Amino acid sequence: MSGRLYVIGTGPGNPDQMTPEAARAVAVSTDFFGYGPYLDRIAYEPHQTRHTSDNREELDRAAAALTMAAGGRTVCVVSGGDPGVFAMAAALCEAIDNGDPAWRAVDLVVLPGITAMLAVAARTGAPLGHDFCAISLSDNLKPWEIIEKRLALAAQAGFVIALYNPISKARPWQLGRAFELLRRELPGTTPVIFGRAAGRPDERIVVQPLATADAAVADMATCVIIGSPETRIIARDGKSDLVYTPRFMAGGSR
Repeated sequence: MSGRLYVIGTGPGNPDQMTPEAARAVAVSTDFFGYGPYLDRIAYEPHQTRHTSDNREELDRAAAALTMAAGGRTVCVVSGGDPGVFAMAAALCEAIDNGDPAWRAVDLVVLPGITAMLAVAARTGAPLGHDFCAISLSDNLKPWEIIEKRLALAAQAGFVIALYNPISKARPWQLGRAFELLRRELPGTTPVIFGRAAGRPDERIVVQPLATADAAVADMATCVIIGSPETRIIARDGKSDLVYTPRFMAGGSR
């Protein structure tokens, strides 16, 4: 008899940002699969078992979790943020699509979470107040040429752009290259928000103009939000600036 497989996100890392729905899934699960730092965010009972794997072993992790769930266990696959945003929900669907037919009988339950761009946006005001998009700068699963094309078109279309996976030891140059490309399309005054570990004790939020935005500020724990030409900064005496994108554009009706 097939079991159940929950797919949850822990949020950006602050325990208060994991949803009650995800917490209930944790409480009823027997086995947990995920990348170690994400599994570390959960408090386990003695009868619950962790199955840790490297962050680049998504399909192997998905196969192992599905096999266990197909055997009747209640399994929880853990992502950071939201499991459907550059995370494990897509890997599990891909595994089901191409793998053991028995996996299709698994009761798959994907629970939404708070993804990094929402946490960073909340820390700074409302930069996602108008149309926006999310792009991963990692070229592990898609060509860099496609990333450049998407960046240019998104900027031309006036989207606020949230960048995931902006930089790593293996990819130290791509965020700088993205800034170079976006400077051709956007005003130099466009706000760039570097949001590292939003909501955690080591949180760091930095806002710089695109003209001088420094890619070295970011690491893999950073979500970078690049405003649109309409995005504004409100200076406040004694308080941090607010960054927001107005709900209305020129030509729109109120």
